[in-house]
Amino acid sequence: MAVRRRSARPARPERFVPDFDPDFGDRALTEARHDIVIGRWQGVRDLLAATGDHWARRTHRLRLLSHAAAGSSTVETWRAAEPGNPDAAVLRAATEVVRVFDAAIAAGRGAAVERARIDAAVDACRRAAEAAPADPMPWVSLLSVARLYEGGVPRRELRHWFDELRRRDPYNTEGHIQVLRYWSARWHGTHGSMYDFARDAAGVAPPGSPLPVLVQVARVEEYRYIADGALGRGPVRGFDQHWKHELAVTELRRTHARWIGGRDPAAPVAPEEVGDLHFLVHAACYAGQVEIARELLGMLGARAAWVPWAYTGDPEEQFVRFREGLGVR
Repeated sequence: MAVRRRSARPARPERFVPDFDPDFGDRALTEARHDIVIGRWQGVRDLLAATGDHWARRTHRLRLLSHAAAGSSTVETWRAAEPGNPDAAVLRAATEVVRVFDAAIAAGRGAAVERARIDAAVDACRRAAEAAPADPMPWVSLLSVARLYEGGVPRRELRHWFDELRRRDPYNTEGHIQVLRYWSARWHGTHGSMYDFARDAAGVAPPGSPLPVLVQVARVEEYRYIADGALGRGPVRGFDQHWKHELAVTELRRTHARWIGGRDPAAPVAPEEVGDLHFLVHAACYAGQVEIARELLGMLGARAAWVPWAYTGDPEEQFVRFREGLGVR
């Protein structure tokens, strides 16, 4: 009697799982941040020394190291052990800025941070700039903390800090993003002043620079501001077109052409590019620009980011939904 063989079922494809590694695959950075948590500073020193003057990577690493250092005394221990090390001074300044922002968050929206504390962070940044005169990071830190001053800082001073940044790294994306946020309606400007700054900076960026994505960062900042103001008062009229109207799509395509079209297509996406790339792919997904979105999602692979997805819903749900909807493998 013949035995009927059960037909083999095709294996279900594994569901895509995004990787929300905050270091975006920078393993050396992950190890250094772990060292900070356990109180070791030697690995941090070696990492920053090895990074050298690769300013985009250095800015990315220092920003994440400062967040790791804010809740411990590791950076102060390093400063005490090597008071003449300029990298220790730069990280200490960046860490003080994070701590002041943490204090502002703890105080709640609308509550002023003690001016003396902001002044102390500014002083740390100035000392770091003296210790590391070629490094743009102390000026990024200054441009960050500037928006915590009630009423902002004098225009001449802000301009001086921005000019000093550009003297060292003319197209430093993180520094430009900090100025953009300063001029946003959430802080010391308007939607118009924010977009003017973003478009002016994008217009002078060389091919292959991520700086044109400032326009998409500005669109996210506008979305956050209006959505926050609409809480409890129903939907904002016309807001469903925020990502899809003609100007938004035109600027998305322009950013893609200048940044992605200008970079080496064979070059892998570096960890310091991933966060900025998420602003562009988020805009492409919500604008319905299928080909651009599919290309960018393919470039990112599994490397996911909380921002800007967290402003429009659950980051993991959105990232997975758009990838699957576009057939990205």
